[in-house]
Amino acid sequence: MTSPPPQTPVVTPPVQPVDPPPYVKPVPKPPRLGLALGGGAARGFAHIGVIQVLEENGIKVDLVAGTSAGSLVASLYASGKTGKELQTLAETMDEGAITDWSFPLRGLIRGEALARFIRDKTGGRAIEQMALPLGIVATDLSDGSSVLFRSGDTGTAVRASSAVPAVFQPVRIGQREYVDGGLVSPVPVRFAKEMGAQLVIAVDITSPPEKDPPGDAFRMLMQTFSIMGRSINFFELRDADVVIRPRLDGVGSADFTARRRAVQAGREAAQALLPLIRQRIAEKTR
Repeated sequence: MTSPPPQTPVVTPPVQPVDPPPYVKPVPKPPRLGLALGGGAARGFAHIGVIQVLEENGIKVDLVAGTSAGSLVASLYASGKTGKELQTLAETMDEGAITDWSFPLRGLIRGEALARFIRDKTGGRAIEQMALPLGIVATDLSDGSSVLFRSGDTGTAVRASSAVPAVFQPVRIGQREYVDGGLVSPVPVRFAKEMGAQLVIAVDITSPPEKDPPGDAFRMLMQTFSIMGRSINFFELRDADVVIRPRLDGVGSADFTARRRAVQAGREAAQALLPLIRQRIAEKTR
């Protein structure tokens, strides 16, 4: 019997060590930046100036929350309008487009004109359909609790957030009625954080109480809001990373003639705090 031929041994080449992949340092991730726009009626045009400065300096806002006048600007901004577009809209806006007088039952102004204005200028988008995450703050009239609208009709939510008692009629949504968000959250810092903001820039446009007693009913009402909002703001603004307070001396809550002045005041206040804003962003970038 013939033996099988011997097999040729298989030579396994030595395993060459593989160099580990070079270490790639992760790209720093900036904090999720939230903008909290406060209430203050006609003084709200100052919010536009702040937005312009942030845009011009490449500071990206990730979400926006608004109360009362701040909810109006927040909704327009969240829909995709730039700071320049917001200023053009403000300068061409007819005050009559957002006021619809009613027989004085529960409020002098119905508020539906304001809701229509918002729907028109935001393309009819619901809150959850905006280009930026949007939150709108209002007050539950039955128990005084705060509510953050994150979905639903944008016009109705802004109308509710802006419904100053005795001036605007309360707004019914579902089975509840809502009024001005400034009663519970004049500058919605905590709501911006609730929406996921890791860094909050707050814009406070509340007016200080007037030293001389107001002479008419509307100014008396605004004086009441100023007194009440001062103490609420003290606690709310403590949680903001940056607080911008435009100098709006002499610009009353009902002064719609000072639009350009208010926008410029917002620009100047934001520009003055740009170094602090950049510092806060750098501190929270990881």
